[in-house]
Amino acid sequence: MPVIGWLSVASADGMLERVADFRAGLKEQGFVEYRNVLIEYRWANEQSELLPRLAAELISRPVSVIAVGGGTVTALAAKASTATIPIVFAIAADPVRAGLVESLSRPGGNITGIVGITDQLITKRLEVVGQLLPNASVIGALLNPSNPNFERRASDLRAAAAMIGRQIFIVQASHSDELERAFKTAIERRIGALVIQNDIVFQSEQDRIVSLASRYHVPTIYETREHVVAGGLMSYGASISERFRLLGQYTGKILQGHKPTDLPVMQPTKFDLVINLRTAKALGLEVPPTVLARAEEVIE
Repeated sequence: MPVIGWLSVASADGMLERVADFRAGLKEQGFVEYRNVLIEYRWANEQSELLPRLAAELISRPVSVIAVGGGTVTALAAKASTATIPIVFAIAADPVRAGLVESLSRPGGNITGIVGITDQLITKRLEVVGQLLPNASVIGALLNPSNPNFERRASDLRAAAAMIGRQIFIVQASHSDELERAFKTAIERRIGALVIQNDIVFQSEQDRIVSLASRYHVPTIYETREHVVAGGLMSYGASISERFRLLGQYTGKILQGHKPTDLPVMQPTKFDLVINLRTAKALGLEVPPTVLARAEEVIE
């Protein structure tokens, strides 16, 4: 029976839904856990320094393929650990700029995957925030300083904010226990809204972040609709659930005999603006008709 190695910098509890999405994609390729495939899970529990050792454990198992359960830092650790075992990733950042693949169409080597290309949508998210909150002169952005894309994302956010005449204030959190402090810092700086940049830690702490935004009365925009369904204000981007389902599909294809070099990095084709009107009402916000008209989904 083939063995899949699952590697993630997040915690198991925070990724239950994403693992379910992954299994659904595997099933579509004919693989069901415990029936005709086994999965060895390795979780770093937000301690990225553990990733090289966890990757080495999977390689010694040995595994037929390594599925990277989110996070550029995890994908880089997996790639550094082996040049022969196939690797499939599901990340939000540009894998070419991160040094994971040679190109999207021809990944090269032993690695391919699914990418969310969420960083390219930064300007769009800030534009939506500006339309909803025209008086918000300072917009906060939550970033993980441990993410390899931190500096570039901070720079992109500042440039995008300058284009619409706003200031950006970066708040940082590397671990789940730093999230509340980050929200308090944002409130102290009197931000008008908060942008949650995509990060595997923030994904796994979805419910907690939504709860903090509600408690501190902060209008917040996310990158995935899953946060809005959980009670967040709005999101603009591709579905993370779909990304992990496709991760399962690609992993299944590898088990069927496909090589990573034959599988181009898959990109999303649909980006949705999702708005939660119940949350807007709780925040005392009236969503302009122009913003509602752009929304693909409105939760009432």
